[in-house]
Amino acid sequence: MLSKQRLIRAGVTVLLVAGLGACGTGAGQGGSGGHGAAGGHSAGDARPQQDGVSGLRAGIRHVQKKTVKAKRPHMVKKCDSATKRVKHTKRSGRGKKKTWYTTERYQDCRKVRQGTESYRRVVRHEKWCVQLDDVNGRAGKDHVWYRVTPATYHTALGKDEHAHLRFTPTGNGC
Repeated sequence: MLSKQRLIRAGVTVLLVAGLGACGTGAGQGGSGGHGAAGGHSAGDARPQQDGVSGLRAGIRHVQKKTVKAKRPHMVKKCDSATKRVKHTKRSGRGKKKTWYTTERYQDCRKVRQGTESYRRVVRHEKWCVQLDDVNGRAGKDHVWYRVTPATYHTALGKDEHAHLRFTPTGNGC
């Protein structure tokens, strides 16, 4: 009976996942995949590109990591010595049963809060970005930002304005 219920629950889960997955594809949403921008990904979308892009260097941007001081609970491990009574049973060949008890010691441990501790919380991660004009040879596709690796950023930094660049971005937008 239990395995039958599990089988039914698994089937319902598969149907729900398939149904929800179908809702996210953009057949009737202007090809945008349901992300709000009519022509593809939105500017802040950080989805990585599968293939490289090329174009004319229009700008570069290095966004520094931003952190703030924050406090969190300081958790420590607290252990108490404890004992438990353990029952032992032995049967002899003649059907006799002998039972005895022993006391075993063990550590009962748990994490408990003990004050607070200060730490640096990351509010914004470090990003390296390059802006391209005429992306992939399309003259109308200008001012498109791409996230790139630090090495690609430094390569673009050494190039002149409107120099031709080709790279594989790590994400869209900056």
